[in-house]
Amino acid sequence: MIRLNFAARIATIVAVGVMVAWIGAIVLYYWSQGLEQQAVRPPPSQIAALVEVLERTPSADRQGVLDAVTTRSLHARLEKEDLQVGPGDRTDLPKSEAWQAYAASLGDRHFAVASVLAAALSPAPRPFAGSANAFEIRVRLRTGETLVVDARSPIAVTEIGLPLGLGAGLLGTLIAFAALVVMFRETRPLARLAAAVDRMDPAGEPVPVPKAPGSAPEIQVLIAAFNRLQARLSHLLRARMAMLGGISHDVRTFATRLRLRVDQIPDRTERDRAIGDISDMIRLLDDGILASRAGVGELAEELVEFDEIVRAEVEDKRATGAPIDLRLAPEASGAVVLGDRLALRRVVGNLVDNALKYGCAAHLSLAVEAGRLVLAVDDRGPGIPSHMRDILLEPFVRLEGSRNRRTGGAGLGLAITRSLVEAHGGTVVIGDAPAGGARLVVRLPVFNAS
Repeated sequence: MIRLNFAARIATIVAVGVMVAWIGAIVLYYWSQGLEQQAVRPPPSQIAALVEVLERTPSADRQGVLDAVTTRSLHARLEKEDLQVGPGDRTDLPKSEAWQAYAASLGDRHFAVASVLAAALSPAPRPFAGSANAFEIRVRLRTGETLVVDARSPIAVTEIGLPLGLGAGLLGTLIAFAALVVMFRETRPLARLAAAVDRMDPAGEPVPVPKAPGSAPEIQVLIAAFNRLQARLSHLLRARMAMLGGISHDVRTFATRLRLRVDQIPDRTERDRAIGDISDMIRLLDDGILASRAGVGELAEELVEFDEIVRAEVEDKRATGAPIDLRLAPEASGAVVLGDRLALRRVVGNLVDNALKYGCAAHLSLAVEAGRLVLAVDDRGPGIPSHMRDILLEPFVRLEGSRNRRTGGAGLGLAITRSLVEAHGGTVVIGDAPAGGARLVVRLPVFNAS
């Protein structure tokens, strides 16, 4: 069995489609010509008038009369032989409706009518040799000659009045249907592959895409390559998380030792600065690991009352004398979010720290809108320009570009916040506070047991 590759199969499908289009165009052409003219029978009055004119016209001028009435669909001629029905490819129609109509118009003249096969009138072969496409009438003139009038349909039709191309059109339709079946069969593995890409979880176990033994070789190779890619990504992410865990453990160990040595610095100011740098380093490390866990779906999942986290963060900052307040809507009290408690607390903490550090105050509000918890954090700072709001959520981006730890952080706070919020199915938006300053709005889906 010949196995066509994907390109050849697509080319075959296109070729079949073009062929079907051509056949359909031919069938439409036949229909447009008027199928009601299956066998054009000249009116009896026209034949009677032609007979009378020929009988009164001298023999030398009769050919001119015949030429005058001959058209594409009607041909008249005179024959010398006696009247006869004709060879075996003609069928008599005695006493039929047509015969009776001509008998009434021609009077006592001898005549014969017949349905003539198209092959008898044209030497060119036709797809259906049995189609009746012409009508013939023979009338014996009083001059002794026989008038033969052949009336032909302008198009070739079958005995039941359908165009000869209709059979080919039906065949083309069946071929097109088969081509569609083949196309769906060829594209089904690609649809499964696309669905597998959407479902792929780098942190979970790889789910191999089923093989498609009857598909094109390229599709089989693509599926195999995707399955190998899943396995490599899963191994890579596990190795990375193991490496980050090891680094985190070692760095914490070194930071603890360094912290003990810093306590020996006699200058209080330098000692406090060193302690602050070590705390920032540990916090940065924790944020990076937490963001990495969120990126690979390794966050814990538990039912968390989000208002408790917000209240706890506000109380902690208020205990240090920070200008912070909270407006809690009644429907937000006790609202539950499915997620990681530590990650959610880090989200609230990062937003509050930014508001206090850059906006001099933090005004929080928590409400429920359309099945989502909405946490808004306003400050009193200069605000964030609109052209910087989207890029400010990217890693290592700050409004103050020096990246000096004394003038701000490393530019990871909002990026980590967005990563953690999106891992919980939420969104982060930067806007303007009503009283001036910046507003950061976090929306998280409320857990619904039903």
